[in-house]
Amino acid sequence: MTKKTPNDWLFRILLYFVLFFAAAVGTSRLLLRGELVTVPDLVGRTLNEARAEASRQRTSLTVQGYQFDSRFERGRVVAQEPPPKSRIKSRRAVKVTLSEGSEKVAVPKLEGRSLEWGAQSLKNAGLKRGRVSQIHSAQYAAGRIIAQFPPLEATVARGSAVNFLVSQGAWDERYIMPDLIEKDANAVLRQLRAMGFKVAEIHPSFYPGYEPGVIIKQFPTQGHRVQKRNQITLEVSK
Repeated sequence: MTKKTPNDWLFRILLYFVLFFAAAVGTSRLLLRGELVTVPDLVGRTLNEARAEASRQRTSLTVQGYQFDSRFERGRVVAQEPPPKSRIKSRRAVKVTLSEGSEKVAVPKLEGRSLEWGAQSLKNAGLKRGRVSQIHSAQYAAGRIIAQFPPLEATVARGSAVNFLVSQGAWDERYIMPDLIEKDANAVLRQLRAMGFKVAEIHPSFYPGYEPGVIIKQFPTQGHRVQKRNQITLEVSK
């Protein structure tokens, strides 16, 4: 029988403690692998911020793709899987999608087109109609687009508004309505039509003391400001 020396006992004791601690570390690792943690909300964070937050919650991070998103600037998280507040095992990866920023589109040429045509073209391009200002112009027919902002082929974010300056047509001259009462209706009609005025209605009416064909009422009345596109109504004796 071999007699054990004090060194043998010391070696055995040290070996026991080494094995004990190795088993304890292995067991703790197994426990950590099975521990459930809460998934943090990463939407809106930069990639570095998201990674730091995931690390604090003992999860990892994987970028699974990119997409255009007008809500967040380029590089921020727009979606994640699993969603926030989910319970997962620690060290499991959270998959995130990063923003490419707003999608850019080119503004189409709309000058010279009708306002209706321009609005439909913007819709087809992924844009929308903005403010519409109007001005008289002899160069453009009424309802035609004179100018646009942003201008032709400018690159803007999808969904942006395009503002228009639209023609109201040439500026009509203004006239002072003369007194037509007791004038010969036929002579007045010839003169008005020759000048380009529109006589909309003529109402025959009996009126004591007047011969047939005399103007007894008019609209607009004397002194009223009129343009050639305004309609004139006369009442004539019969």
